[in-house]
Amino acid sequence: MVGIVLATHGDFAKGILMSSSMVFGEQEDVAYVTLKPGEGPDDFRARLDQAVASLSNQEEVLFLVDLWGGTPFNQASAAINGHEKWCIVTGLNLPMLIEAFTARMGMDTAREIAAHIVVEGRNGTRTKPEDIDPGQEAKREAAPAQATGMLPPGTVVGDGQMKIVHVRIDSRLLHGQVATNWAKSVGCNRIIVVSDNVAHDDMRKSLIVEAAPPGVKANVTTLGRFAEAYHDTRMGNVRALVLFENPQDALTLVGLGVPIEHINFGSLAHKAGKTMLSQAIAMDEDDAKTVFALRDAGVSFDTKQVPSSGSDDLFKLIEDNGLMPSRGI
Repeated sequence: MVGIVLATHGDFAKGILMSSSMVFGEQEDVAYVTLKPGEGPDDFRARLDQAVASLSNQEEVLFLVDLWGGTPFNQASAAINGHEKWCIVTGLNLPMLIEAFTARMGMDTAREIAAHIVVEGRNGTRTKPEDIDPGQEAKREAAPAQATGMLPPGTVVGDGQMKIVHVRIDSRLLHGQVATNWAKSVGCNRIIVVSDNVAHDDMRKSLIVEAAPPGVKANVTTLGRFAEAYHDTRMGNVRALVLFENPQDALTLVGLGVPIEHINFGSLAHKAGKTMLSQAIAMDEDDAKTVFALRDAGVSFDTKQVPSSGSDDLFKLIEDNGLMPSRGI
């Protein structure tokens, strides 16, 4: 695995590594070096060398640096002399770092990863509203005209069957872990929030649509409309990552004839009357009863926050916290 060294002014490197772990999980073979006020280049270089020495693969090393021309860059630039396989990318941001973690799962060289993540780092710079960015207008003018008409009912696209590639229950719905981690891991081309409540909340709908990662569309729909869409032959090219706010909506959708084989239990926010089963999951008796009903319908579960993290036994968490349903199991 390619080793990564983060080199920045101040505590930026430490902070962005902590932020990335919240989205992508803890990573091996990553070190950071920070330039403190009053420190000289020699002090920084000594710690940079120590960071490289801590990596298990010192043949392939990628330096991610904040600013071209600053001391971290200058010392990293000096360090790579004599190491043809080492390289540097400046302009470090969170999308770039997360993409580097993803890329090194399938890429074996620092140069390959560097070439790849430059694009993601640029794509991570966006504005709201979009017309602040003059580049957006150029993209719209260059884009080919798209047909706006709907395909007629009965049209068969692909094999005529939507693919549900991942189902997650998460009261936060579409956020960083989903947009930058799960979406890439499961290979979806559509993120669909299925919730009657959110579908009637224009503000939440707008925020979800705008939070979609590059190359993936995000939609919000009601339970009934999703059930119709699942059986619509025009949806044959859709690979859907489906998000629910709660297990009750998932059970309702199963009752509407949408098959769900597995659910990733991300988080349920704590509210009055709910018990914290873990750091991320709070339930009451109705939630627990619903989970058991889903199990009886053939659904399995995991509690991974990110694809690389471990999973607890959800039913043991329920039992250990005294939420075993008294009936209907």
